[in-house]
Amino acid sequence: MSMNRREFMQMLAVAAAGGMTLHSSFARAEKAAEALYDMPKFGNVSLLHMTDCHAQLLPIYFREPNVNLGVGGMVGNAPHIVGERFLKHFGIKPGSIEAHAFTYLDFVEAARTYGKVGGFAHLSTLVKKMKANRPGALLLDGGDTWQGSGTALWTNAQDMVDACKLLGVDVMTLHWESTYGADRVKEIEEKDFAGKIDIVAQNVKTTDFEDPVFKPYVIKNINGVPVAIVGQAFPYTPIANPRWQTPDWSFGIQEQGMQEAVDAARAEGAQVVVVLSHNGMDVDLKLASRVTGIDAIFGGHTHDGMPAPTVVENAGGKTLVTNAGSNGKFLGVMDFDVKNGKVVDFRYKLLPVFANLLPADPEMAAFIDKTRAPFLEKLTEKLAVTEGMLYRRGNFNGSWDQLIVDALIAEKDAELAFSPGFRWGTSLLPGDTITMEHLLDQTAITYPWTTLTEMSGEMIKTVLEDVADNLFNPDPYYQQGGDMVRVGGLQYTCDPNAAMGKRIDNMMLKGKRIEPSKTYKVAGWAPVSEEAKDSGPAVWDVVANYLRGQKVITQRALNLPTLKGMDGNPGVAV
Repeated sequence: MSMNRREFMQMLAVAAAGGMTLHSSFARAEKAAEALYDMPKFGNVSLLHMTDCHAQLLPIYFREPNVNLGVGGMVGNAPHIVGERFLKHFGIKPGSIEAHAFTYLDFVEAARTYGKVGGFAHLSTLVKKMKANRPGALLLDGGDTWQGSGTALWTNAQDMVDACKLLGVDVMTLHWESTYGADRVKEIEEKDFAGKIDIVAQNVKTTDFEDPVFKPYVIKNINGVPVAIVGQAFPYTPIANPRWQTPDWSFGIQEQGMQEAVDAARAEGAQVVVVLSHNGMDVDLKLASRVTGIDAIFGGHTHDGMPAPTVVENAGGKTLVTNAGSNGKFLGVMDFDVKNGKVVDFRYKLLPVFANLLPADPEMAAFIDKTRAPFLEKLTEKLAVTEGMLYRRGNFNGSWDQLIVDALIAEKDAELAFSPGFRWGTSLLPGDTITMEHLLDQTAITYPWTTLTEMSGEMIKTVLEDVADNLFNPDPYYQQGGDMVRVGGLQYTCDPNAAMGKRIDNMMLKGKRIEPSKTYKVAGWAPVSEEAKDSGPAVWDVVANYLRGQKVITQRALNLPTLKGMDGNPGVAV
């Protein structure tokens, strides 16, 4: 089904009659929708891009980070810019609806004004609107799609598999999908997706003979133009996630393999070559500078909503690098003008998906209702009320993470706690009720076990140093994803510019210095070792028990490290 402008405005009018619009003003909603979603067709090849939706089928709130530090050559460059500097860099008007979409500024007030974002029913309407005047346009899915919600976990990803088919996804790559296990991923590829959705990943091979596990690329004909989509799954899947879930697959950046795949696609006749990547933006920027023949990289993993591409020069020409945010909040639209066998011009826009401005697609809405129905009682259990905003995104800590480590310390009688630096997870506004669904938005993984470990002070420092190097290594190829491990009960100093092993200092617990030889009781969750299977109750059960006992969650100060050498860094605004 396609949708022309008249049909879109009729749907908007129907939704307005149902009280959908901002401040109950259809005129204002119509004007805002027209301005945001007015993107005339350009050129002859169009690609739509979504990534990192983390299984969010319904509209949600999602706060962008106020800390996204860049180090080395990344200082001051996208994506390591936040807040007002971000607006200035991209020429976005302060206080506008776009300013709310792309930054954390005045988040609570703006969220209450403009409403929730994302939701597959609203995304579906936008996809159909964009496709209506873009014949042959493809929808690319950058991965982290099947994980991040209670229903995705409980249906073994089937809800998201079916939703993506209904949405019209054409090609996808992988990251968290692999945490359902290799057999499940291949079952979906061979049964659910056969003839419908291509999974591409040039960098995933068998560990024995290095045979490709997935197609490295596919070539699609768009209006007579052969277009190659090369896949790049998350390179560090067996490190960031349990190795035992994909024991016979190898990953890695595989730069040479990427060049070979691009060259092979060109030799096969591709006039446009794009990479559908889950590297993270810094890795994509370096890859684009070293591999030739790529017209654009559609990136994911780091959840960076970038309003404009970064243009990277390399030995063969130029490559556009984009990143399309997370949680179903954005849809990227890339239009290429292809003449005489090559791209001569482009137009790009990253469109925020505002549920108040995009009527729900009836077919997708009905599917979502049906899918959720068996789980509603469990999902809607009221656990507590939050007095402050709850969010996760940021290099060091978020209020959701603080709540989780506080709960782990209390429930497991620990001295301190670690929580993974996951970037996914929805936001709540002050006064909202925390439901089991909201808790699962932060914790729904296939290895959710909680742990209580005796750790020496020396080991605690080693853990912090290892994660800090993953985050702040000046070479993007050594950044293995995620943000800094969240800590409860522990204060420390962090110098992101220091050498490996020397970034963490002044570790304190309750006013006393952490001693290297002394042991401490450390709570945690999401262990990646196979030996830790079923080591303790699932994290959502532990945190839910804490929330039920608290009833009201007071606003709490974040346990943040003291930063050194970051004065004036445009990636921090605290």
